[in-house]
Amino acid sequence: MSGWRTQVGIPSFVRIKPGALDRLGLYAARHKHRRIALIVSEGLPAAIVARAEHALKAEGASAVDRIDSGEASFEAASALFAALPRDADAIIGLGGGKALDVAKYVAFLVGKPSYAVPTSLSNDGFCSPQSSLTLRGDRRSLPAALPFAVVVDTTVCLGAPKPLWWSGVGDLAAKVTAVKDWKLSYHATGEPVDDFAALLSDATVAQFFSRPTLDDEGMRLLGTALMLNGIAMAVCGSSRPASGAEHLISHALDALSARPRLHGLQVGVATYLVSHLQGEGTARIADAFDRTGFWDGIRADPFLASEWIDAVRRAPTINPGRFTILSSRDCVGEVRDLIATDDRLKGCFLP
Repeated sequence: MSGWRTQVGIPSFVRIKPGALDRLGLYAARHKHRRIALIVSEGLPAAIVARAEHALKAEGASAVDRIDSGEASFEAASALFAALPRDADAIIGLGGGKALDVAKYVAFLVGKPSYAVPTSLSNDGFCSPQSSLTLRGDRRSLPAALPFAVVVDTTVCLGAPKPLWWSGVGDLAAKVTAVKDWKLSYHATGEPVDDFAALLSDATVAQFFSRPTLDDEGMRLLGTALMLNGIAMAVCGSSRPASGAEHLISHALDALSARPRLHGLQVGVATYLVSHLQGEGTARIADAFDRTGFWDGIRADPFLASEWIDAVRRAPTINPGRFTILSSRDCVGEVRDLIATDDRLKGCFLP
């Protein structure tokens, strides 16, 4: 019937707490998932992999087929799909974004439930309705199902390198400017806004911004917020609740920079700049970045100002059908002035 929302298959099982990795087998057994395909990030510390395998086998997993994921490509995922044991009950992605994207896509192809078990929280991809994979060398966002289960061991994530934490903070902050761009598009083009998805996105950001601390509770709030933003995208069938002009700038940087940085670090700085262009949200974003030490992470490895100016110029062409604040006027001069004069950006850019 027209006007009714399509049902969204959201995660049925969620654990975001200390020690969750060591209970992974218990969680799988609870859902009668006994034959497991475990897709692991290349270079993940052996101790973490061993803990996951021990947890599964200790609770009666009859088979754990470990698969090391080195390449996040459609071709690699297709090969894994072809080689996957057909009697697998579930697919578990363990580690960083590449393994989680591959696991999610393979599970989607084979029609099996997947578990997302991130070992860091650098972006919202672990619970999004797409998998970011290359196809013949070009980066694509391919349709995938949301994971059946999300298991985040906050203590494991706390042990990840600090830039990954800052990256997650930056990717979460982007939801402030993304939702604003969505509403700007409604007024400029008539593009519909899904109010529930927009409210869900904003609520998750507000919850983390109220306590942006690097401890178990802060990691729980960040993990919850990033997960719910993935669900917000699934609710409306679009990345609009999570991605606006700030992501277009980051995508442009990926294409032209001699050395692209972590996605969330680029997106976070772009979010701060875009909030100035939009004329709202800057104080919220700046406070969260101040309290998390985000700027210290950027100053430790500053960007090239010239690359950012080029990225802002190119960004509106990345997705021409998506209206953002960058579509409303030429913002290059404003961004150049902000980079040169804003106090918080001092030391974040090299000439």
